Amino acid sequence: MQVIAVESGKSLAGKNMSTIDFKLKTSALAVFLALTGCAAGPDFKPPEAPQVQGYTKEPLPAKTASAATLGGDAQQFVEGMDIPAQWWALFNSPALNAVIEEALKASPDLQSAQAALRAAQEQVSVQQGAFYPSVNASLAPTRQKQPVSAGQGSSPFNLHTAQVSVSYTLDAFGGNRRQVEGLQAQAEQQKFLLEAAYLTLTSNVVAAAVQEAGLRAQIAATQEVLKVQGELLELLQRQYALGDVAQADVLTQQAALAQTQASLPPLQKSLAQQRDRLTALAGRFPSQELEQKFDLSSLSLPQQLPLSLPSSLVQQRPDVRAAEAQLHAASAAVGVATANMLPQITLSANIGSAAAEMGNLFTSGTGLWALVGGLTQPLFAGGALLHKKRASEALLDQAAAQYKSTVILAFQNVADSLRALQYDADALRAQDVAERAAAHSLEISRKSVQLGAASPQTLLAAQQTYQQAVINLAQAQAARFADTAALFQALGGGWWNRSEAGPSTAAREVDPVDPADPATRHLGK
Repeated sequence: MQVIAVESGKSLAGKNMSTIDFKLKTSALAVFLALTGCAAGPDFKPPEAPQVQGYTKEPLPAKTASAATLGGDAQQFVEGMDIPAQWWALFNSPALNAVIEEALKASPDLQSAQAALRAAQEQVSVQQGAFYPSVNASLAPTRQKQPVSAGQGSSPFNLHTAQVSVSYTLDAFGGNRRQVEGLQAQAEQQKFLLEAAYLTLTSNVVAAAVQEAGLRAQIAATQEVLKVQGELLELLQRQYALGDVAQADVLTQQAALAQTQASLPPLQKSLAQQRDRLTALAGRFPSQELEQKFDLSSLSLPQQLPLSLPSSLVQQRPDVRAAEAQLHAASAAVGVATANMLPQITLSANIGSAAAEMGNLFTSGTGLWALVGGLTQPLFAGGALLHKKRASEALLDQAAAQYKSTVILAFQNVADSLRALQYDADALRAQDVAERAAAHSLEISRKSVQLGAASPQTLLAAQQTYQQAVINLAQAQAARFADTAALFQALGGGWWNRSEAGPSTAAREVDPVDPADPATRHLGK
């Protein structure tokens, strides 16, 4: 077995120095050829923003309707208004801010996305290592004996060899550059998936808090109805004792009261489950329930709402940016598949020393070297390389279609949120009027029954109308807060305005592409 040892420059003979000079020139030529070669496959260009003027067919109103009730402020759509990074602070709830802060620190989903980003960034660094030669050092002391030949024997002898081996694959057709480009795109995709996880987490916390507040409002409204129905039952019982109403009227009122009582446990169950959800979003177990509680009166409805330009939405939405990065990676994969069909050029060199004694390894006359060049051109692989290239082109088409689908969905989300906010305001105003009218009608019916001017059936109908009205009003109030949060989520959540260390900077950034560096000049957009 032959192994070669490292020789220092000072101990090499003159001919070995000439060898090193030859190797340096050869390596320089190889690097020049690699860096000046064009990368195979298409150069990626980011898709253009959709050429649309707005999110809805009809122009949006300057502001929504208003109502004289909780959450009834008119909201104004401000075109081009930027979104703050901590958009949830616009609800002016210290309790909400505290829960979101805890969730951002403790959420395992966010931690998982951060780990995925770090892994993707390390894969980029792994592949970038192929831009440099591979250098290995070895030392192999051996003792061996030659076989007996022609009646003559050979005594055992020692051989100490050490070497430095250098190998380098020229990236003449940009296969490695395209692989690095693809991995950088995948890391970029993970970065925006992390931003999407960040946005989803904060939006879910806000939605859960609003849902909890809405359920508390419905429970409070139901309890108010129960109080009114209880008072009316007492009234009918007194009138029955006086002979003014029939027993059937009393029993009907008792049934109405029982039905309302039966509607309360489902609301309480939903509230308990919502509390569990909010606790889980904060990274806690259900037994570690949050101290913060939410009701609609503790939240402020933002009165100015941002309306990003349609051309800006594709740059703001993390899911769209992730889909763009996936498209970029698919484009680079076509280049990799194309480069695999072209010649592969490799260079390798060994230099070292061999001697019978360890102490003589670097003395004169023990040096040895080898320089090898290789050119490999695939000739036949059963069509595998061609079909791999076609498969990568099909995956590129798939990624392009998925990107377009993601963009359309993003615009739909914004349009849905804008429509919801517009009609939420109209619904709240109508529900406020209905609740006031139902309350007035119930009061008139109660007095009429008390005076004997109306039948108990009239009172029962008024109760049912009032009960439904107060529940509908609580739901309409909660809907305005929930759909306001949905708009901020649909517009991207303002992650680009975050100056502090956010989720995408929690892990090391991907090595940037230097346009002046010929080894990576094809990696930029």
